[in-house]
Amino acid sequence: MKTLTNSKIWLSSPHMGTKEQKFVQEAFDTNWIAPLGPNVNNFENAIATYIDNDVNVAALSSGTAAIHLALELLDVSHGDEVLCQSFTFSASANPILYLGAVPIFIDSEKDTWNISPVLLEKAILDRMANGSKPKAIVAVHLYGMPYKVDEIKNVADKYSIPVVEDSAEALGSTYKNIKCSSFGDIGILSFNGNKIITTSGGGALVTKDKKIKDKAVFLATQARDDAPHYQHSSVGYNYRMSNVLAGIGCGQMQVLDDRVSSRRANHEFYKKALKNHNEVEFLEEPEGFFSNRWLTCILLPSYDQREKLRLSLLADNIESRPLWKPMHLQPIFEKYPSFLDGTSKDLFERGLCLPSGSNLTEQDLERIVLILKTTLS
Repeated sequence: MKTLTNSKIWLSSPHMGTKEQKFVQEAFDTNWIAPLGPNVNNFENAIATYIDNDVNVAALSSGTAAIHLALELLDVSHGDEVLCQSFTFSASANPILYLGAVPIFIDSEKDTWNISPVLLEKAILDRMANGSKPKAIVAVHLYGMPYKVDEIKNVADKYSIPVVEDSAEALGSTYKNIKCSSFGDIGILSFNGNKIITTSGGGALVTKDKKIKDKAVFLATQARDDAPHYQHSSVGYNYRMSNVLAGIGCGQMQVLDDRVSSRRANHEFYKKALKNHNEVEFLEEPEGFFSNRWLTCILLPSYDQREKLRLSLLADNIESRPLWKPMHLQPIFEKYPSFLDGTSKDLFERGLCLPSGSNLTEQDLERIVLILKTTLS
């Protein structure tokens, strides 16, 4: 392996605009440092306006916190079963365990790499036959590609099971020209440092029901009762976003469309550069689907070829990453029921995420592509 002398190219690094510091400075100047304040309200309003589908938004400390609250608001509790996409990051599934519930993992379909409607219905029928109707469904728009919204909604409605729409990777993505995070009974967003926009750390809960938003905010602020003293009748959490971090979010929302355009341009750059390498597969957008292309992902013919490419990039100080290891293959989750057809396991073994940050330069992309072409040849 060669010595790492070239500058680091990250998989997906934060990309600041020009307005974030203004909002943060205002928080300092007005002493709004606590987890309340005008930046929080403005950030929530900016997200709601962007989604533009009559939604209410609660800004929280993380996307994981949003999933946790979403499940609790849907009355998931100890012993309940929750159907969860297996091909995802662990934060989609961990909150199920927080509540003492049981995750039931569902494999993916090949068109979008997201939760399979066929296997989802199979799992529901199986669990109902065993006397345990699932309490909720966690469906994920993976890598910015929307899941099959109509098909999943049809299954969910057929059996009256609510959907938590995990849009952590999909802000800016649309299905039939409607923004992701507005399709489920409750949607969630993430603003972690590697996401398409960031608040350093943070997330949001999205709902069309104002009462659900208000209950989420109540739980996220330690479930303090309306009293002049500190009184608590429910278990609460310290999950509210701070006014300082929300200020970063206010600035980031102003450049969101530019960030989506840049990520999509990266994807097209890779596709064009590798068009003569038939062994490389890209995830295409089905009709009516629009992906923010948060990460550009490719499939290679085999695990060995995937690893050869990853290690070649690493040797040149370029970060890439295998696709998510499915939850049903994770040590912490392997004991739970799963409904599989091998799709996500195959994707994990052959798939690689390429550097996709909106702050990549053309020189960066050309350097990455040179390594890809040299290794593939």
